Amino acid sequence: MEIIVSNEIETVCPNFVGACVEARVKNSQYSQSLWDEINTLETKFKAELTTETLKDISGIAATRRVYRACGKDPSRYRPASEALIRRVLQGKALYQIDTLVDLINLASMAFGYSIGGFDADKFVGNTLTLGIGKEGEPYEGIGRGMINIHGLPVYRDEIGGVGTPTSDHERTKITIDTTHLLVLINGYDGNEASVRQNAEFIQQLLQKFCESDGGTYHIYKIGKQNARRQISNNEGTC
Repeated sequence: MEIIVSNEIETVCPNFVGACVEARVKNSQYSQSLWDEINTLETKFKAELTTETLKDISGIAATRRVYRACGKDPSRYRPASEALIRRVLQGKALYQIDTLVDLINLASMAFGYSIGGFDADKFVGNTLTLGIGKEGEPYEGIGRGMINIHGLPVYRDEIGGVGTPTSDHERTKITIDTTHLLVLINGYDGNEASVRQNAEFIQQLLQKFCESDGGTYHIYKIGKQNARRQISNNEGTC
């Protein structure tokens, strides 16, 4: 899958760096071992963070800045990573969906980046473009109904939006039957080393919990969509 970062994003975040992870996977309804890792991270957050200080996490702070630059209130449309950690700090249980979704949520909380997880077989076309949502653009968020994505960063395939840092789209969502996974990590803080670590962490989780070899990943930036790095014995790229 080719990922293109538009000039719209360059205007509000010239240092943007993303990672695309693609893998063959086997999903399951629940993994206790995975939830043991999630619970360990929750305990760490409760000891170290508050609902205010979590906004200082690099990936979260940068995403909030981009939201403001796009004209969106980040306290009304919270980045997914912030919303997840905030829920933990408020003493609320995280939603248990399935192993792939739970795994992506863990990776998002661990690094502070908003991460989109998709069933890659549901995309239309071979290119995703990261731009900014337009006034009146239709978008059905997972479990949220139609939402206003005007001013939100959004990935689009040939027929429309598939993912924002706040909510991914119903059309391309992961289900228990998903076998071809594509994950997009949004590094609005421009920290390529951290984005790479996040991608490699996801690969490790896929190996542990989804009967996967971890697949491959590549880095994409403004004007450098084809910067690639193989982290697998498999040949192939996103």
